[in-house]
Amino acid sequence: MLPPVWVRRLVLAPLVVVLAVVLLTTLPVWMLLALAASPLVPGHLRVPRLVFLAVAYLVWDAAALVCLAVLWVASGFGWQIRNAWFQRAHYVLTGWFLDALFWVAKWSLHLTVDVVGTDPDTGMPGRPEVVVSRHAGPGDSFVLIHGLVNWFDREPRIVLKATLQWDPAVDILLNRLPNRFISPGHTRTHSLEQEISELATGLDDNDAFVIFPEGGNFTPRRRVRAIARLRDKGLEDMAVRAEGLRNVLPPKPGGLFTAIDAAPDAGVIFCAHTGLDRMITVGDMWRELPMDKQLVMRFWSVPPEEVPADEEERVLWLYDWWARIDTWIEENKPQSRPLGTDWTARRRVSS
Repeated sequence: MLPPVWVRRLVLAPLVVVLAVVLLTTLPVWMLLALAASPLVPGHLRVPRLVFLAVAYLVWDAAALVCLAVLWVASGFGWQIRNAWFQRAHYVLTGWFLDALFWVAKWSLHLTVDVVGTDPDTGMPGRPEVVVSRHAGPGDSFVLIHGLVNWFDREPRIVLKATLQWDPAVDILLNRLPNRFISPGHTRTHSLEQEISELATGLDDNDAFVIFPEGGNFTPRRRVRAIARLRDKGLEDMAVRAEGLRNVLPPKPGGLFTAIDAAPDAGVIFCAHTGLDRMITVGDMWRELPMDKQLVMRFWSVPPEEVPADEEERVLWLYDWWARIDTWIEENKPQSRPLGTDWTARRRVSS
């Protein structure tokens, strides 16, 4: 359970800033200790990389909190924090910090991103979009939002997990912008659908409503449970179709269809990606750090006139797209490329 808002604001946020200052001022000590431990741990500089990544993220979080505090004071101690100018300032700040985080990920993970197919502005430039993405961990989600903000100049409105509010910077920033945090297991309530409808209403020409219909990261156990739930609800046809999905969970259509109804002039962008699927927990990051990473993203643009109006047809349409995404993921699974430890040899190969 999340702590109350006052605890997150008055305890967790200051604690992150203090901890970041302490770690940053003692970083040489931590890096020397990490380098000393490297020969004892398999993998190319695995320990220093993880230490650097952890400290860098904490400093990133603290810097964002300081900037958010400055904006709060400048807005009259929160009085004007939601007017148009300050909302735009927060989106600009989001772009800067996501760009910095992306640079750190590229350096520490040797991450490259390859976007194939269409992009969110292909269908009709200047049209609002409902972006429908598979869920494969926080890394992929960060890259998607980074792309929307910094590559395509979009202002995303996001439906995301409430647990992300444990991160103080994410908590404060995204709660100041038009986003909705939800808790798993409550995706069909009337109040949530009403919130999604309000969030998707009034999208302008550079907005992108982002939703993850799976409701969580794919695991074989979650897949089995999701199929069982469909059968328990008497949705045998959907359960049979879900059994054919090997890389994604069956989508939950309620929130997505609510957003489409609230934004009838918006196009729909389906997004698939692969490459960071196994980078979900700290343990996953520990195992994967010695490897180069390539994130491949694929966008498909659907104009609003091609979205079915009938609910039953929409469900079939959504499952057709999810099957297409599942097939694409199967065909584009990442290939591990171990990092060499001989720098001279690597230079010779690359040249």
